[in-house]
Amino acid sequence: MKNFCITLSMLALCFVSCKKEVKTETETSKAADSIKTEEAIAEQPLDSAAKMKLWAAYATPGTAHKMMADETGTWNCDMTFWEEANGKPQKATSTANIKMVLGGRYQEANYQGNMMGQPFEGKSTLAYNNASKEYTTTFIDNMGTGMMVATGKYDDKTKSMELKGEMVNPLNGKKTPYREVYTIVDPTTRKLEMFDTKNEAEYKSMEIIMKKK
Repeated sequence: MKNFCITLSMLALCFVSCKKEVKTETETSKAADSIKTEEAIAEQPLDSAAKMKLWAAYATPGTAHKMMADETGTWNCDMTFWEEANGKPQKATSTANIKMVLGGRYQEANYQGNMMGQPFEGKSTLAYNNASKEYTTTFIDNMGTGMMVATGKYDDKTKSMELKGEMVNPLNGKKTPYREVYTIVDPTTRKLEMFDTKNEAEYKSMEIIMKKK
């Protein structure tokens, strides 16, 4: 009788387990079917009119580009640098000539000045991607051979843009993260702050106060 009860219990457990497996397989199958349906809907080809409409929206300058165009002109730049946290500040000056290019879709800035006793030239670009809703900035100069690239978003409440990227440290060839904060102080004043990372700690490495002529 005892053996019979044990056998009966084992059969009951097997039955419950099988039901659970069937239920799980059914739920998994339903979930997979749902995903396949969503993917099928997402992969449905767009007609030519819909494609043209999306491309037109992607290519048309908007409010963000108008904000970038408002900076067209010549700016005097008061630059301050720090080699390390709480380090001695170093000063430099430059002039930035800003304009919009390619039909008002991108901003280009050309910098000229003096830095560390040497002539300084730099070029930056700024883009707002209508599709990703992000800004991308690039910067190159005559004091290196690399390009800095950072992406981020604009916060209308703080009137500032935070962009993050990576740069190569020329002393060891390794990539390190950096962060930029670009603030619209008033119609004729801008502030650019750069934060580098050293020994896994972030510190302020540069500040530029820009005044429009």
